[in-house]
Amino acid sequence: MISTQQKIYCINPDCTQPINRLGNRVCANCQTPLVQRYLWATGSLAAKIPPETNIANRYEVITEKIWLDTQPGLVPDVPEELPDEVIPYLKLYQKQLHIPQPYGLTRLEGSTSDILLLENVPIDQTGRIYPILADAWMQASAVRQVYWLWQILQLWSPLSDLGVANSLLILDNLRVQGWCVRLLELHPTPETLQPNLQDLGQSWQSWVVSAKISVAPELQNIVEQMCSAEVDFEEISNQLNALLLSAAAELPLNLEVAGATDTGPELTQNEDTCYPTGSSGNLDDPLIPRLSIVCDGIGGHQGGEVASQLAVQSLKLQIRALLAEVAEQTELVPPNLLEEQLEASLRVVNNVISARNDEQKRQGRERMATTLVMALQVPQRVESNSEKQLENAHELYIANVGDSRAYWITRHYCQRLTVDDDVAMREVRFARSLYRQALKRPDATALTQALGTKDAEALRLSIKRFIVEEDGILLLCSDGLSDNNWVEQSWQDYAVPVLTGKLALEDAVRNWINLANQKNGHDNTSLVMTHCSVSREYLVSMTHLQLPVEILESEPEEFSLADSSQVLLDLDITAETATSGVKKSSRGKRLSLIGGLLILLLGGAGLGLFAWWRLYPQGFQQMCGQLPDKVQQLCPPVK
Repeated sequence: MISTQQKIYCINPDCTQPINRLGNRVCANCQTPLVQRYLWATGSLAAKIPPETNIANRYEVITEKIWLDTQPGLVPDVPEELPDEVIPYLKLYQKQLHIPQPYGLTRLEGSTSDILLLENVPIDQTGRIYPILADAWMQASAVRQVYWLWQILQLWSPLSDLGVANSLLILDNLRVQGWCVRLLELHPTPETLQPNLQDLGQSWQSWVVSAKISVAPELQNIVEQMCSAEVDFEEISNQLNALLLSAAAELPLNLEVAGATDTGPELTQNEDTCYPTGSSGNLDDPLIPRLSIVCDGIGGHQGGEVASQLAVQSLKLQIRALLAEVAEQTELVPPNLLEEQLEASLRVVNNVISARNDEQKRQGRERMATTLVMALQVPQRVESNSEKQLENAHELYIANVGDSRAYWITRHYCQRLTVDDDVAMREVRFARSLYRQALKRPDATALTQALGTKDAEALRLSIKRFIVEEDGILLLCSDGLSDNNWVEQSWQDYAVPVLTGKLALEDAVRNWINLANQKNGHDNTSLVMTHCSVSREYLVSMTHLQLPVEILESEPEEFSLADSSQVLLDLDITAETATSGVKKSSRGKRLSLIGGLLILLLGGAGLGLFAWWRLYPQGFQQMCGQLPDKVQQLCPPVK
């Protein structure tokens, strides 16, 4: 171990002068973006190593247990047989938003013990660790306090199954990055000492005492139930979910969306499809801005292009029906049920593409397919604590198949929400390799699944629910943008200006596509950006507004299958194919996807204030004229 100044090596293997000063964004010699990868060193031995120590001629100790890999272009050292302590991390890879991942192992000179290094840890881009949840609790909003507890509860079962649930009881181990709860490391516990739900409830007691007054009574009741002898996990989960949604629904929610797809400079055919294309300000579609989709087709001309279009068109039909069904419910639809229905919808999409493959007798590599990433904001109605009916509980569902990605971006951070379905991730999921090792395989980025290649029952689908409780941008994109980590390297330049009001959303979409064409010009690029705002900008209460008569008395738009994407691109879908995988309830409370969902159901009963102003400016202005003078000043002018 030697003391050294902070420096970092360029990851470009051809760079002739790779050494750079820490803090530079790009290599001074070759202009390659520099990777500043901070790691968490586990174990008591690592805690004794002083700052500014260089280990293995590679790792720089920044502060206690926070290390910098000064040569991130090299594969970390990993033993042939993975130690037992890394296995829970690998099996929890789908939880990467909350759980760090093993990076490699190193050994001090003269020592016989390895130090496990973790990446994807709650450390920012400057090497500073994120705050402890307990320290951030008092400053958090009511909805964020409940959201943090909800995330911990959802981690309880998977961590318990692997014997590491004690990780959720150690206060210093629970860190927060904005809305997101993140763990520093996993702490195994002997089977005889495994904690239970009562232990979790007791660990929450000190927080509940200082919770925001609007949620404190309900939280206290939930914790008391958790600490009782006969605690029901499902009941606790349902109660906490209802409290979370009612707290979130108290906030306003405004969505603005823009999307585009581009062939790229090196190709002549665009196999990508995205929805929507254009911006929410000039598109008349009831699914906008709640639904966004990006698909990257596979199979060449008349293959990938068709597959991606089929996926978007068929999914739109089903989402219309799903939202219409949700709107009819008198009780909250729980997240697991909505996840099941979205999963069923994706299996239908798979069967639509697979049926076209069978119809054209495509086999093996000839079969067309597509990746997919989708986001759906579900506007569930919920009662507040004052028994007031609130119109939108801020739920956002993300689903992905393949390597198209979703990101959540605020002014302060960029979080990747999805995990790729590729060979490298498969090796990690099966606990056969660490991720950095797996990336060196020649087939590391080959897809392990896509929609349409095989029967729907073989799909392993990932659907997650988030709560929109802060201003941010949801980015969906194909690998034309995300390849070579260009989202992670450029979000501050392309997304933050939108959040600060310096750049229009559609301009940001075009600028990001231009960057993709410059850096990843070998591929098509598609992206959809949704600007989500929960700021209290709308001070006129919707309870005092009435919709124009022409809206209330208008007839639903007529629809025929022939008008809907040429009947899903002229594909003949049987009812049996279209409804496979749909789950129904024996008590009638579960949602159903009716008749393969080939009949377009018109959703959307209420227009928000912003939408009314956009669609009926004259009527909106007349309404404003009837309000008090001080309130009239808040009404936007008719252009």
